Amino acid sequence: MLRRILALATKEFLAILKDPRSRAVVIVPPIIQTLVFGYAATFDLNHVAYAVYDADRSAISRELVERFRGSPVFLENKMIAAAGDIAPTVDRREALLVVRLDPGFERNILAGRSGQVQLIIDGRNSNTALIVLNYAREVINGFAMSRQPDQTLPGQPVVRAWFNPNLESRWFIVPGIIGILTLLVTMMVTALSVAREREQGTFDQLLVTPLRPLDILLGKSLPGLAIGFVEATVMVLIVTLWFGVPLRGSPWTLYIGLAAFLSSAIGIGLMISSLSVTMQQGLLGAFLFMVPAILLSGFATPVANMPEWMQTLTLTNPLRYFMVILRGVFVEGASLRVLWPQIWPMLLIGSLTLVAAGRLFRRRLY
Repeated sequence: MLRRILALATKEFLAILKDPRSRAVVIVPPIIQTLVFGYAATFDLNHVAYAVYDADRSAISRELVERFRGSPVFLENKMIAAAGDIAPTVDRREALLVVRLDPGFERNILAGRSGQVQLIIDGRNSNTALIVLNYAREVINGFAMSRQPDQTLPGQPVVRAWFNPNLESRWFIVPGIIGILTLLVTMMVTALSVAREREQGTFDQLLVTPLRPLDILLGKSLPGLAIGFVEATVMVLIVTLWFGVPLRGSPWTLYIGLAAFLSSAIGIGLMISSLSVTMQQGLLGAFLFMVPAILLSGFATPVANMPEWMQTLTLTNPLRYFMVILRGVFVEGASLRVLWPQIWPMLLIGSLTLVAAGRLFRRRLY
């Protein structure tokens, strides 16, 4: 039986490599996407375009303006001469931030009163606006402390960020890309496997072989498992060696989680393939699952921020658990004991979907 399964798996490998569509999905794009997403998918902002309206034109106001100019985050785009030019500057997206200093700014500070600084932010992208606001507050707070260095708060906090000391969003985002691209490749390979046989007219030939339905499913699972492991390994090397994201946990813990994740992804892919008559239907079915799986995985939006009914829905999503494993192993250095509550649900999902795929496949046979 094992030799028959391996023979079918070898046939499946050859079919994937010979088919231009399957080969295009499997080999080059995941590597390119890892590099592209690694640079593009980040919450950090650099060279934020800003404008200044300094109606006070005093030494102290110029000192605050120079602090914005000296910040590595901000990039001055223009000096606004009149208050009426502020709104058009933001409307035309010439600046994400406008720093407005009205007359009397220096006089208020010298008199011991607080100088008023108005920050006008383009709020069309709320997430970007909040990040820009925090950057601007840091500059203003540094300016205020330099003007009154003796006025320190009792119990002034000292901030230390655990796991990610530099607060680089890439350390949080890039490991999650491994899960998304691994799911994409595995789903594409398995969702097209049985549908390819039907579309190419070789399905009937497969039925007259000594292979049982279980043997056929196992033979079609092995290529997806092997390709998933290889693709994930390549992406882990890119993430650690190219982007410098630390792998603090045990690689064995990562690969145990990967094996559980691949089992669930293969089961779902084979279910889709068993229901599909053509490869086009298999592709549509895979994408129909991929989009909500990514949105409900916690990749960009924390699961805890979702409504309760949606949090319950995420329990059926294997990518949700694998995201926790990836970030736990990479950034936190979490152990297998800590991550086991994320592993066994994926094993359960894999078992149920593989059984369901077997039943669907057997029903299509008879």
